[in-house]
Amino acid sequence: MLNIPSQGALDFLSLGALVHRLDPGIVPFRKANECRIHVSGGEFNVSANLSDCFRMNTAVASAMVNYPIGDLIAERVRAMGVKPIYKRFEHNGVTGPNMATVYSDQGLGVRAPVVFYNRCNEAAAQLKPGDFDWKTIFGSGVRWFHSGGIFSALSKTTPELVIEGMKAAKAAGAVTSFDLNFRAKLWQISGGLETAQATLRKICEHVDVLVGNEEDLQKGLGLTGQDVEAASKLDPAAFFGMMGDVVKQLPNVKIVATTLREVHTTNRHDWSAVCWIEGKTYQAPTCALDVYDRVGGGDGFAAGFFYGLLTGRPPEDAIRLGWAHGALLTTFPGDTTMATVDQVEAFAKGGSARIQR
Repeated sequence: MLNIPSQGALDFLSLGALVHRLDPGIVPFRKANECRIHVSGGEFNVSANLSDCFRMNTAVASAMVNYPIGDLIAERVRAMGVKPIYKRFEHNGVTGPNMATVYSDQGLGVRAPVVFYNRCNEAAAQLKPGDFDWKTIFGSGVRWFHSGGIFSALSKTTPELVIEGMKAAKAAGAVTSFDLNFRAKLWQISGGLETAQATLRKICEHVDVLVGNEEDLQKGLGLTGQDVEAASKLDPAAFFGMMGDVVKQLPNVKIVATTLREVHTTNRHDWSAVCWIEGKTYQAPTCALDVYDRVGGGDGFAAGFFYGLLTGRPPEDAIRLGWAHGALLTTFPGDTTMATVDQVEAFAKGGSARIQR
């Protein structure tokens, strides 16, 4: 189904923005007096998860600003075992350029988490074609290249850089993937829905593996489908029903995958995952999640799913690995994994929460 190179200096390379997330826990920001700092980024998180949990050789291509917040982020990238490939920027001491800030409390019970951003004068938004030496990067061997819709929404130049990276990856024989990660707040600033759809469709012409739910496909790509609010969030019918449109309009896409999540309260979810692989459909089991911090769960799913494909596992195993890792990630604070591959494998096979002695 995918012609994944068997070897390479890097198993996985992501292109995207690095950010730091301020997290006051269950306290809303208007009443907060302290925060945890999590290093994140929709594209980086997948590289970090594949490295730290699944022990794969990964890298991230991104912007880095030479000032203390940049130093903090760079240290966390190293701690996750991810190779940095940076376009560096100097901070002027006042207005930037900056490493973006994401503000996200955790909510509790009937109170949902609230997420907002400060991406003013963000260094990653200034990235453009020509900023990375793709010939050298891919020359040492890269098996898989990944980017996403969050990075693509930052400016007029970031989508062109994604396409440049995708073309270089394809020329080098790497598999390409893209997480639609449609964020209305970001695209509203970057030109609105029409711009989002035109931009993401252009990128997806170069993609082998697409991650996104039916809402991402409808809003991000403008594909037709049923009302996403009309049925249970655990019913994959709306998602699978759109695959004919995907095949027709994006014939290069071989695999589409997504999580399924029914939110009962902030801390109680039902969780599953599905994928479509060249005409065949696969679904993971459904489990009840007691959620500690939901941010990053989708990236956790993507990492586990990609790991299954990169290691040659059958589709049934790959979707369960993604489902299991995404579920486990919601039990940790922060956006990136604290799970071990043994925990993921055990849960994917039907493991329980019995104490491990």
